[in-house]
Amino acid sequence: MTRDLLAHARDLLAAHPVVDGHNDLPWALRQQVRYDLDQRDIATDQSAHLHTDIPRLRAGGVGAQFWSVYVRSDFAGDNAVTAVLEQIDVVLRLVDRYPADLRLAVTADDMEAARAEGRVASLMGAEGGHSINNSLAVLRALHALGVRYMTLTHNDNLDWADSATDVPKAGGLTAFGEEVVREMNRTGVLVDLSHVAPDTMRDALRVTEAPVVFSHSSSRAVCDHVRNIPDDVLELLPGNAGVAMATFVPQFVLPAAAEWMVGANENMRVNGFHALDHTPAGMKIQHAYEAEHPRPVATAATVADHLDHMRDVAGIDHIGIGGDFDGVPFTPSGLDDVSGYPNLIAELLRRRWSDADLAKLTWHNAVRVLRDAESVAVELQGRRGPSNATIDELDA
Repeated sequence: MTRDLLAHARDLLAAHPVVDGHNDLPWALRQQVRYDLDQRDIATDQSAHLHTDIPRLRAGGVGAQFWSVYVRSDFAGDNAVTAVLEQIDVVLRLVDRYPADLRLAVTADDMEAARAEGRVASLMGAEGGHSINNSLAVLRALHALGVRYMTLTHNDNLDWADSATDVPKAGGLTAFGEEVVREMNRTGVLVDLSHVAPDTMRDALRVTEAPVVFSHSSSRAVCDHVRNIPDDVLELLPGNAGVAMATFVPQFVLPAAAEWMVGANENMRVNGFHALDHTPAGMKIQHAYEAEHPRPVATAATVADHLDHMRDVAGIDHIGIGGDFDGVPFTPSGLDDVSGYPNLIAELLRRRWSDADLAKLTWHNAVRVLRDAESVAVELQGRRGPSNATIDELDA
């Protein structure tokens, strides 16, 4: 990568910073230090522990971050609700602790104001509909606390929606699942279709009255992983006005890395660890496996291949970036942490992406989709009140 391309990339990001759709820093703080922010002061270099800190967000040209208020899908019922509230709490604490660098954002206007102030707009996305415990009232409460997207599932099916990484049960969305989508539209919570099964994607796109997002998913045509987006779904995004945010997760972007990760996850299981355990003890097991079985390494060019294809299929107005930093044990070369976005932009410049197209990718598409969802919510609230539907009534 030439210095001129990197300089160009940094200049572009200064004007049109990255809106990243998904960062798991809150969960990493939970796992590593049980939310003790004194032990992980992100105003200082945390590269020994995390993919994310404020200096590296600045170096990476990040202007807005959807912090994932993720709850592992083996948390259930009231435990899941409690955990998501704890995740929201730590994001609010981070914003309060670093007011010169972070600004809470719950609207598109807030995002633009943060950019004008030189602060990182901090939004929240709930990863996994199990966090609402089958309650539309909990969904509304999460919105009131600042959550602006909800990923319908995580790795396991819900009572009302199929996950991409589970055995299909509902065949997409149940009747209650469709009501969840409608209430998300009315409330102003973006429907996030990362992690869900293709039939769930299609059902949600049929039902939704607002644009959807994929907060961290890449192209299934480029890497045939179940977590990625089929072309027929990407083709629906222009009609919906949604945005698919390409992820950097190696096993989702590089086929050889996907094969390697199957063995790594099984090794975690036989050693008594959850596959998503990123504690120091869990990472010790992962690195020991990697030492014996060299890991195929994705690069910024690997991710660019996905963005090229997604642009060709969905169009430039319907793509974005969702790195999934601090939610994965390994990252691509050149995209090692949140400081790496200029390397991806430089790679796209090398492929002759225009500045105008890159500005849409990094900033404008994500801001527009939130603004559109806000407008839909206002219109729907003028037509109908909060839904009192229950899963027992609709899915009996």
